[in-house]
Amino acid sequence: MTSTRKQFSIGLAAALTLGVLGVAPAAAEPLTVRIGFASVGADNRQFSGGSAAAIAHSERYVEQELRDLPDVKIEWSFFKGAGPAVNEAFANNQLDFALQGDLPEIIGRANGLKTKILLAAGAHAPIYLAVPKDSPVRKVADLRGRKVSIFRGTNNHLAAVKVLAGYGLQEKDVQVINMDTATTNAALTSRDIDAAFGNFPLASLVEKNIAEIIYTTKGDNPAYERHSTLIGQEAFIAAHPDVTQKIVSAIVRAARWSSDEANREAFFDISARSGFPASGYRFDFKGQELKYRNSPVIDASIIESYRVQARQAREFGLLRRNVEIDGWFDRSFLDKALKEQGLVGYWQEFGADGKPVAAGQ
Repeated sequence: MTSTRKQFSIGLAAALTLGVLGVAPAAAEPLTVRIGFASVGADNRQFSGGSAAAIAHSERYVEQELRDLPDVKIEWSFFKGAGPAVNEAFANNQLDFALQGDLPEIIGRANGLKTKILLAAGAHAPIYLAVPKDSPVRKVADLRGRKVSIFRGTNNHLAAVKVLAGYGLQEKDVQVINMDTATTNAALTSRDIDAAFGNFPLASLVEKNIAEIIYTTKGDNPAYERHSTLIGQEAFIAAHPDVTQKIVSAIVRAARWSSDEANREAFFDISARSGFPASGYRFDFKGQELKYRNSPVIDASIIESYRVQARQAREFGLLRRNVEIDGWFDRSFLDKALKEQGLVGYWQEFGADGKPVAAGQ
């Protein structure tokens, strides 16, 4: 027997022996899943709050769901630059999933990002218009010519533009100043701006008697609501459907806990790990059911909202091209999680017209 044949025979015999003895194959390649939040806590705390996804992070739902896959690790990131910063991270292949708002998602899709929207995580959120205490600005129409803070490129941005339009103003009718949350709060405190569109952190200024909220989208046109979702890279989802399913299932479990009114105060307390006080979240959810705000369900109303948002973003000059919505949403992972957890029909779904849909329809 030649030397080459002898080596082959020895190797084949060894392989057969290992197979007979049942020796385990080589360990799976380690995988780090990178999940980002288009938000950050006060003073750059690596936490978010006010959503089921934030609870999933704080209470380690995702890590628990992945406990049978020890080679899979989760890396969380929080972006002070909000949605635009998340889009940049996606473009540079630095994220696999993100919790992000509707407008930046639409902008990312317009710019060619290959993503899928998997579930809702912070849907039906309101915005607020705050002014310094004792300001002469008393209503939206009074903003004409005023200095107004709007965090450009975020889902607050499009909501604010829609509110302005609803009250007879265009973005060019006010002096828009691009500011993040911390800068906005500081500018309202120093009265360097006349007003600010924002979300729940504005409540802290109200508590301190520094500012007052003169308008909210709560109780107004539902089309002014903001939506956030779990969005993922198409390539990652295709390569790792099992891991994707576990992440979705974990957030659905967190959504079920976060939708239980018995957990309302605990939900606010955990959210306060972000550094924003529980009172701010309590203010933000006042008058609304947890089930409404924390539903993970992508229903016809949300899909239609994105379709309208994409068109309006183009009309308002926030986009330069049309965005195709069809095929972007993938409910398969969500539907499987709902079925496995016995939650089919637990959350109310709404039709494209915004009206409740009867169960089973």
